[in-house]
Formats: sequence, structure tokens, C-alpha cells
Amino acid sequence: MKQEEPPKPESGNMDRYLVPGLVRGLNVLKLFTPVQPNLSLRDIADALGVTRSAAFRSVYTLVETGCLLHDQRAQTYSLGPGVLRLTYGYVATREIVEIAQPELERLRDRTGWSAHMGILDGSSVLYVLRAPAREANASIVQVGSRLPSRSTTMGRVLLADLPDAEIIERFRADRPGATKGKGPSLPGILGQVKGDRKAEVIWHMGDFEAGIASVAAPVRDLTGRVAAAINLTSANGPQSSAELPPEIISDLKATAIRISRLLGHDGSN
Repeated sequence: MKQEEPPKPESGNMDRYLVPGLVRGLNVLKLFTPVQPNLSLRDIADALGVTRSAAFRSVYTLVETGCLLHDQRAQTYSLGPGVLRLTYGYVATREIVEIAQPELERLRDRTGWSAHMGILDGSSVLYVLRAPAREANASIVQVGSRLPSRSTTMGRVLLADLPDAEIIERFRADRPGATKGKGPSLPGILGQVKGDRKAEVIWHMGDFEAGIASVAAPVRDLTGRVAAAINLTSANGPQSSAELPPEIISDLKATAIRISRLLGHDGSN
């Protein structure tokens, strides 16, 4: 049976970096909608404009990976739990941001400090939410920024929840060509994490924004794991942790606990 070529862009030139099989598999998944939750192999082939044999290879792969379910009696396919696993990170992050935004804005208004939320992305902390202070010299870190987790308060909070083996794996994966003597050593990172695990909040003067004081606390999900971190930053903050106002710490911790409870954490772990 003749196998047809994957559909080409309107320009007629297929991007040489695209993987046709992957594109076809993603296009298969996009065919399933609330209106059409079940499709036969013929439905899929016709919709993609390919032969049944070409469609079968994509469908078979998606079934084997759990992204599609096969109803043998009806000879139809539907979306499987594998799709949910693929989207979990995105959906979970969106949920955390939507829940946390009003809490961080209120925290910012009460303290006068800038408030942020971050999640771990490899060995970096990804900023997903920002509530800047109203002063002119508020934090310049934007949503979407990635900073080294080892030298940011939110990153250190996130690393402290991981086992040593995972920390080592993350830093080695992100530094495949690292040269000896450049960047922090893994023993140094693990030593810092060991101390951070004993702290309720992490404080330091910013490495990337000179003179910016920062203090962070963990946000936990339903399982008790640290899903995100929030922090407060100020250009007019204290120069040492001993000078950090206790009301700043208590407000930050209380906000982190409220967000955690809204995410389903009961405080038991």
C-alpha cells in the first residue's frame, strides 16, 4: 500500500528540523475534541489526509505510550491518561499562578516589598509570577526569567526539598561541558542545601540585583512536596538576616501557608 508523505506547509517547503512522525502524532491527538471524543482509524487517516497504514503507526505508538485508548469492540480510539501526564506540569503551574496572584498582591501591598513566585526548571528557578512594589527601584526580574537556583532565595527553597541524588542529576544535566573550576562544585551546592533544609525561610542579599534583600518560603501542594516558592525583595531592605523585620517573615510565611492550603495541603507534612 502506498504511503503518502506528511502534509507540507503552505509554502511547500518542509522545515528540515521538524520530525514528521512526531508532527503526525501530535496532529492525531488534536483531532480528539469534546464533540468527537472517539474516532476510528479511518476517521483519523481521512482527517490527516494519509493512508490507513501511515495513520496506524502513529496511532499504535500513541496507544503503547498511553496517550490513546483502543476500544477493541467498537474499533475506535479515545484520549488516554498519558495525555494528562503530558499536560500536568502546565496545568499545575497555571493553577498555582491563578491561586497565588491575589495573595502575592496583598502581600506586596501590606509590606511594600516586591513579591514573586518561582518553580524549579532544571537547575534554574523560573519566575512565573511577579507583583512589583510601587517604588521606582522595585525588582527588575520579569516573569519568564530563569536564574540559577543555587544563588536565589526561591531556588534554594526549591532545592532544599529535593533528595541529594536528584540535585546532583539536575546540575550535571545542565552542565554537560562544565570546566573544572567554573561555577559552584556539587559538594558546595549540597552543603548549602543541607543548611537550607533546617531553615523555615531563606534570606540573602541578591547576587543578580546588587543591594536587593530577598527572603523566600516554600509553597506545598496536596502531597506535601514543595511545588513552588514565593519571596519578598526590597532595595531598601536590611543588610543582614538579623536586621530582617519579624513582621516581614511572619507575613511571608503566613502567605505561603495560605497558598499551600488553597492547593490542598493540610499542613500535616
